[in-house]
Amino acid sequence: MATLTISKEDEKRVKAMGFLSNKGTDNFSARVITVNGRISAEQYMAIGEAAQKYGDGNLVFTTRLTVEVPGIPYEKIEAFKEFIESKGLTTGGTGSKVRPVVSCKGTTCQYGLIDTYDLSTKIHKAFYEGYRQVKLPHKFKIAVGGCPNNCVKPDLNDMGIIGQLVPNFDEDMCNGCKRCSIEKVCPIGAARVVDGVLEIDKNLCNNCGRCVGNCHFDAIEDGTPGYKIYIGGRWGKSVAKGQELRKIFSSEEEVMSAIEKTILLFREQGKTGERFAQTIDRLGFDHVEKEILSDDILSRKEEILNAKLHETGGATC
Repeated sequence: MATLTISKEDEKRVKAMGFLSNKGTDNFSARVITVNGRISAEQYMAIGEAAQKYGDGNLVFTTRLTVEVPGIPYEKIEAFKEFIESKGLTTGGTGSKVRPVVSCKGTTCQYGLIDTYDLSTKIHKAFYEGYRQVKLPHKFKIAVGGCPNNCVKPDLNDMGIIGQLVPNFDEDMCNGCKRCSIEKVCPIGAARVVDGVLEIDKNLCNNCGRCVGNCHFDAIEDGTPGYKIYIGGRWGKSVAKGQELRKIFSSEEEVMSAIEKTILLFREQGKTGERFAQTIDRLGFDHVEKEILSDDILSRKEEILNAKLHETGGATC
């Protein structure tokens, strides 16, 4: 068995930089941040070159859409960092902080209702980079999904954003067709013709937008775009399904504001070591939702950010 020579202090120091110890060795995996799972071909080749020069020649893709380069000796960490930084890439993604954002390919997907890459890039810059020095009670994960297919499981993240297209149903244009094209195209059975008129069950409809433009008589000619937000999801040893805020957000600006208020609330009112789901359980969903939907917490922003809180957070990986 190999003799390990790296001290726990040095292991902890480089972990904060995004270098994770390879079990039973003095080598490390570099966690390379991709912003939202999308990198250029040039950057991809640069990571491959770095893996050959400094690591064991392999690339490992993580569930959070980062790329890890394993097998990097401790003494080569600085050289690896310098090399990838010259290509516009960074390492990181650890600690009790906002974690790298994940995004589905809603920008190009046939079902995508929002530009997921654009929105997730804005979130990355504002809160992964902009709040990088802000210590939280635990890690805080954000996911952006382009539609209710939920491919990146937004409701299993501390905060999840889902694209919406709310159908604008004009009942006067409905002919109550026996073979209703809207009823046929609705994937979850929320649309049904009852007593000669189409009805859309608001409790079932997930605003996927599949019905928009599919009525032969223009009863649902268009829809209103928006965003649904889930809070308090968690995947892992203890699973919690996120709860949706009782509002459809109408703009990116509203979404970005909601994210900021949520992070501020977690920092101010969360207890060190607890995930956001636990904070919500302790404070009550109604209280948390009220804080996110109002702007009161923004008046305390500087006070919250400057407070000495969570000096040792709860994240261990």
